[in-house]
Amino acid sequence: QVQPVESGGRLVQPGGSLRLSCVASGRAFSRYAMAWYRQAPGQERSFVAAIDWNSVRTYYADHVKGRFIITRENTKNTVYLQMNNLKAEDTAIYFCTAVEYTDYIFGEPRPPWGQGTQVTVSS
Repeated sequence: QVQPVESGGRLVQPGGSLRLSCVASGRAFSRYAMAWYRQAPGQERSFVAAIDWNSVRTYYADHVKGRFIITRENTKNTVYLQMNNLKAEDTAIYFCTAVEYTDYIFGEPRPPWGQGTQVTVSS
C-alpha cells in the first residue's frame, strides 16, 4: 500500500491555475494506478482524475475534462494535478489515493487516504 500526502492547495481567483502534488510513501508506488478525488462542503467525496502506473492511460470526470491534467513521476513517488481555468465549483478538499486498475479500467479507491489539501476558488 501507499500512504499519500497532498499539498499545493490555496486560495485562487476564478480562471486561475494551480498544481497539486501528492507524495506517496511506499516502494510499490510505481505499481499502482493513482487518482485524485475531491470533497466539497456538504458533499460526498467524488472522483476527479486517474492515471495508470506508467502514465499511458488517464481518465477524467466530465466536469474537469479539458481543464485538469493528471501526471506522475515514479522516480519521485509523486502524482500531480494541474488545474486550469478554475471555477468556484472546483472549491473542495482534494485527496489522492491508489486505485484499482484491471483490464485498462480504473476502479475503486484503495485507501489509506491522505489529509487532503484545500483548494478555494474565489474572487
